Amino acid sequence: MVKIKPVVDVPLLLVEGELKVLVAADLHIGLEHDLWLGGASVPSQTEKLFSRLRSHLKKIGPDRLVLLGDIKHNVPLTSFQEKNEVPAFIEGLSALVEVDLVPGNHDVGLKDLVPSDMKIAPSAGYILDGVGYFHGHAWPHPDLFRADALVSSHIHPALRLRDPLGSSAPRRVWVRTPLRGDAVREHYRRDLVVPEMIIVPSFNPLCGGYPLDVAGKDERGPLLKMADLDRARIYLLDGTGLGRLGRIRKAHGNRKRLYSAKEK
Repeated sequence: MVKIKPVVDVPLLLVEGELKVLVAADLHIGLEHDLWLGGASVPSQTEKLFSRLRSHLKKIGPDRLVLLGDIKHNVPLTSFQEKNEVPAFIEGLSALVEVDLVPGNHDVGLKDLVPSDMKIAPSAGYILDGVGYFHGHAWPHPDLFRADALVSSHIHPALRLRDPLGSSAPRRVWVRTPLRGDAVREHYRRDLVVPEMIIVPSFNPLCGGYPLDVAGKDERGPLLKMADLDRARIYLLDGTGLGRLGRIRKAHGNRKRLYSAKEK
């Protein structure tokens, strides 16, 4: 039986079956170049990302590392930073563990940056050791619904933990959600087994997060259409369970109305 659990205090997922698989998502190498174009000067963080991953690879000792999409950042072109840093990053990881690449919507041109013999999964995902992996910007291949669970990323899940003085910055979270059978049936034109899905937070802290307490069903591709977010369970990186997202949204709405009434 496959065991799936987050690594405490780190946005990495550990999947243990016949293989021990470590999952990292949304690295967005080259994001600093995009920030520079916008007028913000941020030094490259790629070496720090690599050091963090290397440290956990040595501690955990997985058989495989799955990079679950958006390994690079800039689209549609590839920046000079990515051309310099992505090949070294991937080659450095490959020297430590077998690496599987699952492309995301930012990974245009990725095949030109990695070793020619390295396989890149289809954008619709693939199954490894009974678990289906896909980034989430495209609908998963129907074969993935035969898996014990789905693992996706793409939306940089986060939550705003508001206090009485206002809203705080989004905090990265894990999402464990059932899928909406009606949405799956509508897309695939047939009934499919609907497994549980885990949405992985961004490994790169510069990416910030997309606050799910304000997320809509039709935003950011099919992932939010598939996920039954009101029934999703939310967890902080340290493992703290925050309950169902539907209740969190309701509490935030009640609090907002309360403070609006006080202001009047």
